[in-house]
Amino acid sequence: MQLALIDAIGPFFRGVKKSRINWSKIHFQELVIHGNRRELFWKKIREDMHTFAGRVSALGYTAVTLDDVAHLTDHIWHEAGVREKIEVFRQEFRQLFAIIRSYDLKIFVTADYFTSSEGVDAKLEQTDTPPEIWFRKLVESFLLDFPEVSGIVLRIGESDGHDVTDCVRSRLMLRTASDVNRLLKILLPVFERESRTLIFRTWTVGAYLIGDLIWHRARIAKALKGIQSTALIISMKYGESDFFRYLPLNGHFFRIQNPKIIEFQARREYEGAGEFPSFMGWECERYAKELHNATNVVGFSVWCQTGGWHGFHRLAFLDKEAIWIELNTFVIHRILAKNRSTEEAIQEFFGEKNHALAVEFLQLCDTVIRKLFYVESFATQKLFFRRVRIPPLLHIFWDCIFINEHARRIMTHFVKDPKAEVEAGEAAFEHFERMIKLAKKLDLPVNDILFMRDTFHIILLARRYYFSPDQTWLQDAILDAKKNYKKTWPRSERQRFRVRTSFESVHYNQRLIRWLFQLVIRRQRGYRTALDRIFTIQVLSWMYRFFRARRENALPKFARKTAMGVDALFR
Repeated sequence: MQLALIDAIGPFFRGVKKSRINWSKIHFQELVIHGNRRELFWKKIREDMHTFAGRVSALGYTAVTLDDVAHLTDHIWHEAGVREKIEVFRQEFRQLFAIIRSYDLKIFVTADYFTSSEGVDAKLEQTDTPPEIWFRKLVESFLLDFPEVSGIVLRIGESDGHDVTDCVRSRLMLRTASDVNRLLKILLPVFERESRTLIFRTWTVGAYLIGDLIWHRARIAKALKGIQSTALIISMKYGESDFFRYLPLNGHFFRIQNPKIIEFQARREYEGAGEFPSFMGWECERYAKELHNATNVVGFSVWCQTGGWHGFHRLAFLDKEAIWIELNTFVIHRILAKNRSTEEAIQEFFGEKNHALAVEFLQLCDTVIRKLFYVESFATQKLFFRRVRIPPLLHIFWDCIFINEHARRIMTHFVKDPKAEVEAGEAAFEHFERMIKLAKKLDLPVNDILFMRDTFHIILLARRYYFSPDQTWLQDAILDAKKNYKKTWPRSERQRFRVRTSFESVHYNQRLIRWLFQLVIRRQRGYRTALDRIFTIQVLSWMYRFFRARRENALPKFARKTAMGVDALFR
């Protein structure tokens, strides 16, 4: 594989201590651009970038990604204040680019389509300029201004979250496969002429007709129709959903003939974000073996910092506590770039002396994640709602554990043998005693395993609550455990999981619930002709907008305000 790509945004998050951090991209609105603090602020970023670039280069990575084209490219249509900020970013990033290149690493810069300011939006409307034409000129200007940059990573299916208040923000613009095809054909001649690379990400959050691009074979075929450019690489997450386990390898790897790379996440945003060992070795090796049957796979991309809205703040290759992220980053590289087995990669990381103990430790970690963090019999089901594959993990999301009647009803509907799932979770929890002993022998951070154990104890109680016929005594046990958890792991010392409990009784007609689930959730990738195309896609979208317009706060704040909000799912 020619390209081993890794994100380099970690240095920009030094010192950020918010209770919930947006890790999706650099928070440009909070970067220091004025006064005496500017030099000290950027000096620290440069120092951290030296450390980061040196370490990932030594591991064998060949390129890094940074954000973002819109904040590094000036345009006369921007307001004066916006242009002033962009000029500062251009000056500072040139120094960062020089540092990265000094370690013989290529540089790729991300771009969201479409990103603009209020001034640009006003001019686009006044002059009737097509957004894609303005964007092409912006990209062309960027490539000319920064010849040290090897290319751009283009994202079209997700935009800035609700929490982004920057004067330069992104929003979803493309709605159909034809829109994507037209944009690529407009942009690619620029990259071909400048001998640069456009990495096109197929990731979407389910919005608009293009929302199923990551799995729908006809949609991706139409988006790439007639495109055979040497300047284009397609980038895809390993599964048909986000970075979860239990997902089959994305079938697009076998259908698309264009050069392509596979995306992995070493800092597992849905599995503790590096606060405890969420090991990806065997999962990655399984995908790597299947990729042997795919053609034109030219590399891989690893997210070691990017992703999620949560308060976990370990910085890969900058903090000594980030060992679990760095372990995943190392092993993924060895498997994909050097064709090592997981066991061989573990031996290289831990040394021959500790090899056997390390393998045992990581196998146990893998087991408790798969058997207790996930509910296996739910996670293995193929379920689709509208244009998205339903994640294999619903009761835990980012840093939230949900213990309530709604979660219980969903889990009991889809899990046919609840007793077996409780027993599997209890059996997995028993591994923690051995894991703690092995961590001590391996001189690993035992405190992380204790935090993992206490967190998973809450998750085990949640599982008993979901699947036990009598929850009365469990409610008190959960509240007591939650109180002790908060006392043992105070927020002032580390960012813990948020345990969201509500035991308020909810009255459902179980037969009606089963009928509704059968109506809107399908067990196949393809759409059920009339039911999905007419009702689930169109009518349900109208019903949702009608409902939201009259009861704006009916949905929980987590669903309305985090990331792009659930609204994106119904566009």
